[in-house]
Amino acid sequence: MKKSIIQFRQSFAIVLALHVAAICAMLAGCTVGPKYHPPAMTAPAVFKESPAQFKEIDGWTVAQPQDSVLRGEWWKIYNDPELNDLEDRLNIDNQNIKQSFENFMEARALVREARSQYFPTVSVGGSYTRSRSSANVASSAGSGISTSQSSQVFSLPADISWEPDLWGRVRNTVRSSQYTAQLTAADLESERLTEQATLAEFFFEIRGQDELQKILDDTVKADAQAFKLERSRYNIGVDDEISMVEAQTTLENAQAAAINIGIARAQYEHAIAMLIGIPASTFSIPVLPRTSAPPPIPIGLPSQLLERRPDIAAAERNMASANAQIGVAYAAFYPSLTLSADGGLESSAIKHLLDWPSRFWSIGPSVSETVYDGGLRRATVNQYIATYNGDLAAYRQSVLTAFQQVEDSLAEVRILSQQIERQQEAVDSSRKFLKLELGRYNSGIDPYIDVVTAQTTLLSNQLTLASLAVQQMTASVQLIEALGGGWDRSQLPTPAQVTQKPAKSDTVIQH
Repeated sequence: MKKSIIQFRQSFAIVLALHVAAICAMLAGCTVGPKYHPPAMTAPAVFKESPAQFKEIDGWTVAQPQDSVLRGEWWKIYNDPELNDLEDRLNIDNQNIKQSFENFMEARALVREARSQYFPTVSVGGSYTRSRSSANVASSAGSGISTSQSSQVFSLPADISWEPDLWGRVRNTVRSSQYTAQLTAADLESERLTEQATLAEFFFEIRGQDELQKILDDTVKADAQAFKLERSRYNIGVDDEISMVEAQTTLENAQAAAINIGIARAQYEHAIAMLIGIPASTFSIPVLPRTSAPPPIPIGLPSQLLERRPDIAAAERNMASANAQIGVAYAAFYPSLTLSADGGLESSAIKHLLDWPSRFWSIGPSVSETVYDGGLRRATVNQYIATYNGDLAAYRQSVLTAFQQVEDSLAEVRILSQQIERQQEAVDSSRKFLKLELGRYNSGIDPYIDVVTAQTTLLSNQLTLASLAVQQMTASVQLIEALGGGWDRSQLPTPAQVTQKPAKSDTVIQH
C-alpha cells in the first residue's frame, strides 16, 4: 500500500515539473515597466552661510576640515555626561521610536508576503461525505421506477496552483515592497534624530532656565539689601518715602519674575520625562545654572548633505517604490498563466482508501486575458505615473528644504555668536552704569529713581544675554539635525537585508 502511494506521488510530481519547466524555459525573464534611475540633484559648491565665508567676522567657527562630518553619537560633542545619559535612555525607551521601529518590522513582513507569490500554493485536506438520493426521482428517462440509494465517499485530496511571474508583476511588487521597507527604515532614523534633537534642545533650555533663575535670585538678594537700606534711610529721615517705595517695587517685581521662571523649567523637565519613556511625576533634573558657546560643528560639503539626511533617503526610496508600481500596472495588459493540479485518493470504503486504484488526478494550464475593462488598466498606469511624478517633486522639495534648514541654522548660530559678544559688552557697560549711579546717588547728586533705572537696565541685559546663549545652543542642535546627525545612506538596509526574517525577539507580542 505504501509503495502505491509513493508511486502516485512521484508520477504526479514528475508531470507537474515537466509542465512548469517547459513554460518557464520559454517565458522567464520578461519584465515590463520603466527602469528606475535615481534623480540627479545639483548641490552648491559651498554653504552660503558658513562662517568660513565670513572670515573677517569674529564669532563661532566650524570644525577643522579633517572633521568633515558628524559621526555616530553626535550629542557627545557637547561633552555633557548628563545629556549623554539622557540620550542613551531615549534611544532605548522612547515610544515614538519604538512605534517607527514596528512600522519598519511591518514593512519587512510585507516584503516576505510579496515574495510568497513566487511559489505555488499547495493545499491538502480530508473529507467524508454520506448522501441519500430521493426515491421520488426516476432512475432513468424511460423508467417510471425510482429507488432511494445511499452512498458515502472518503477523500484525501491535494491541490497545487501556481501563476508564473511571466511579466514581472511579482518581481515589481517585491521591489516595491523592498523599497517601501527601506523607506520605513529611513523614517525610523528620521524619527530617532528628531527625538534626539528635541531632547538636547529641551536639556539646554533647562540649563538656560537655571541660569535665568540664578540671575533673578541674585537680583532679588541685591534688591532686598537695597530696600533694607532705603527703609533705614527713610526711618532716620535721610531719604523721602518715595525712594523707599521705589526700592520696594523693584524688589517685588524681581521676586515675581523669579517665581515665574519656574514654569518653563518644569514644563521642559516634564517633556524630557516623556521623551525617555517615564512618567513626569517620577523624573527630575538637578539644578545647574550654566550657559556656554556651542562647540565647533563639522558641516562638511553641500554635496554630502544628500547622503546624510534620512528624510531625503526616504523620499528617494518612496519614488523608487512608485516606479516599481508602474511596472505592476503595466503587467495587467498581458495574459496570465495559471498552472494547477489536483489529485489524491477517493473511495466509498475507508478500508480501500489507500489502495492504488483509489487514486485520481488532473493537471493542466489555463491562460486568461482581459479583453475589455472600460479603460481600467490604462487609468491605473496613469495613476501610478502621476504618483511617481508627485514623489519626484516631493524628493526635490526635500532636498531644497534640507539646504534651506542648513543655511538657516548656520546663519542663526553665526549671527547669534556676534550678537552675544555685543550683548556681553552691554552687560559690562550696564554694570558699570549701575556702579556709577550708586555713587552719584550716595553723594546726593541723583535721585533714587536713577538707581532703579540702572538696576532695571542691568537685569534686562543679563536676561537677554542668557536667553541668547540658550538660543545659540538650541540653534546648534537644529544645525546638527539639519545635517542629518551622525547618519549617512550607507546605514540604510539593502533590499536583501529587509527581506531577511527578523530575529525572534523582534516578533514577540509586547504587553
